[in-house]
Order: sequence, then C-alpha cells, then structure tokens
Amino acid sequence: MKNYMYILVMAVTTYLIRVIPLAFFRKEIKNRTFRSFLTYVPYVTLSVMTFPAILEATEELWISLAGFGAAMIMGYCKVSLFAVSMGCCLLVFLLQML
Repeated sequence: MKNYMYILVMAVTTYLIRVIPLAFFRKEIKNRTFRSFLTYVPYVTLSVMTFPAILEATEELWISLAGFGAAMIMGYCKVSLFAVSMGCCLLVFLLQML
C-alpha cells in the first residue's frame, strides 16, 4: 500500500508541474526579463545536474577537472558536440591509465 501512495504522490506532483503554468500563463508573456529567464531555465537545469556528475566521474578530482577544462576549451573553439564528448572521454581515459 505504501508503494501505491508514493506513485500517487509522484503522479500528482508531475501533473501539477505541467498544469500550473498552463493555468496561470494563458496569454503571451510580454515581460522581456521574465521571458529571458524562462529561456535560460533548461540550460541552467542541465548544468546544475551535469556539473556535480562531472566532478564525481573519476576517483581523482584533477582528472575530472582536466576533462572539464578540455571540454570548455573545445567548446569555446566551437568544436562539434560529438568531438568534444569523444575528446574528453579519451583524455580522461588516458589520464586514468597513468
């Protein structure tokens, strides 16, 4: 019975998260600041979830930071996402082999 209660609470929470914005924002949002905020929410959420995982991906923090630094440099140089991910994985793999 306890498991069904957990599932029900999760279902209601998920439903409310999707319905509340539809109920309150029926008209187009014209405030530039709020629209800008809503534009960046997905990127911030992804960053907040990804960054701790990057730091804890290896046993050595310096290896994780080296991979992160390499990703930042390649991203700044506008390398493709696939090349960045493969390059960082290869770098971290090689550094762990040392």
